Amino acid sequence: MWEGITCRQDGTVTAVFLPSKGLQGHISQSLGVLTGLQYLNLSHNSLSGGLPPELMSSSSITILDVSFNQLNGTLQELPSSTPARPLQVLNISSNSFTGQFPSTTWKAMANLIALNASKNRFTGQIPTHFCNSSPSFTVLELSFNKFSGSIPPSLGNCSKLRELRAGYNNLSGAIDGTHITNLRNLVVLHLGWNNFGGKIPVSIGQLKKLEELHLAYNNMSGELPSALSNCTNLITIDLKSNHFSGKLTKVNFSNLPNLRILDLWLNNFTGEVPESIYSCSNLIALRLSSNNLHGQLSSRIGNLKYLSFLSLGCNFSGRIPVWISRAVNLQMLFLCGNRLTGSIPGWISSLSHLFYMDVSSNSLTGEIPLTLTEMPVLKSTDNATHLDPTVFELPVYNGPALQYRVVTSFPAVLNLSNNNFTGVIPTQIGQLKVLAVLDFSFNKLSGQIPQSVCNLANLQVLDLSSNNLTGAIPAALNTLHFLSAFNISNNDLEGPIPSGGQFDTFQNSSFSGNPKLCVSMLTHKCDSASIPPPSTKETTKPRYKKYFRIFLTAVQCSLPGLLW
Repeated sequence: MWEGITCRQDGTVTAVFLPSKGLQGHISQSLGVLTGLQYLNLSHNSLSGGLPPELMSSSSITILDVSFNQLNGTLQELPSSTPARPLQVLNISSNSFTGQFPSTTWKAMANLIALNASKNRFTGQIPTHFCNSSPSFTVLELSFNKFSGSIPPSLGNCSKLRELRAGYNNLSGAIDGTHITNLRNLVVLHLGWNNFGGKIPVSIGQLKKLEELHLAYNNMSGELPSALSNCTNLITIDLKSNHFSGKLTKVNFSNLPNLRILDLWLNNFTGEVPESIYSCSNLIALRLSSNNLHGQLSSRIGNLKYLSFLSLGCNFSGRIPVWISRAVNLQMLFLCGNRLTGSIPGWISSLSHLFYMDVSSNSLTGEIPLTLTEMPVLKSTDNATHLDPTVFELPVYNGPALQYRVVTSFPAVLNLSNNNFTGVIPTQIGQLKVLAVLDFSFNKLSGQIPQSVCNLANLQVLDLSSNNLTGAIPAALNTLHFLSAFNISNNDLEGPIPSGGQFDTFQNSSFSGNPKLCVSMLTHKCDSASIPPPSTKETTKPRYKKYFRIFLTAVQCSLPGLLW
């Protein structure tokens, strides 16, 4: 017996199962002439070269998986005279195949159930013969390629199709409602990151089994059809970065009891948040920011006990509402870009799972409360490990990298920038040892930079610019080995700038506007009598921060064109 090889008693090979074996070289075409071979899995190796057409035309193979290799070239067309093949599952994903997708080949695949060709470099249009030849076709995965053109109307013949994934391509046109109505078994519709236009067809309400609707990053417009309320099994609605408009009240969200993710970021929705959204008691991620919604935040959001991700950066007014304290599972809170007033409430530290808080670009006042320095997850990595291990995958990611898709992989952030906070930076800030980003810029803070900031060993971004800070820069800041972005410009700091460590990499602009600072990089040494004039402080608060592009392109709500 050979490892990974299954044979019948007569010695006929029926299965070759060799995933993740470090295999190299080309796939032998002789595998295609093994008349008893039904199952071939060579995935997760380092195989190169093309895919032998003998495997596609095999008279016995039913499952063929060569995913996650280094295969390349084009897929050869099978002759139009090829008789029906038994192939049911074909997985060629995560390779480097190029060229147009075969068109006539699929006519011979009368038994095909699932095709995964994602993460390649295929071009041209999506073939039209999938369901004409194989009425049992259920899964079509073509994401992360270079397909163009429109969705072929013939896909409407795939009455048993459960998953249609064609995101991250160059597809265009409108989604044809006359064809989509035939897909009554569709569970997943993923057409995001394309160039689709037009409206969501009213007929989408006939997809009663639909659980995931992904249309993000297209050019779609119009109002959401009220028929969307008929898709009562929906778990995910991801419509971010389009041109949808109108009021959300047309959709009765209370008919969607299973909804867990609602992402409407960066559209043109108007009016108030509909009360029916608060009936979606299973919501774990709600993002309505970057629209034209207005009004005060409803206390009913506090009833969403599973909510872990909340982003409401629009034109909401009033104080930070106390009902947020009832969202006991909240891990990430975005209230940036509103018109919120008042101070940060003392109960904020009661949110024992909160590790990402962004209230930037509001009109908040008062001192930085000590309770903010008592946030449990930010104080200790031991507390961070107590987060729910079954955390959801966010609808937030940066292209195919998916760097920050899972919530616990996000950096710990405390962003209070662009407000009117006064007083001193509390010494207790040094307790937040898990912090990766600390941004207090563009406020009215005074006093010295506390030495305790040097205890933030995980800090990657520190921005205290455009305040009224005085005194010296703590010398031990040069021991923060992960610090990649630093800005203390436009304060009244004095004395020498630390040298060594990451400080040797920071630009002059990080220190400008502090005429009493001294070091050669600022054109004067500490023993020089020549002091350059201070930089003119910016009077307009910057809404966009370059340094967040380093690793927060997926999360910073004040950046333009976020890649969520």
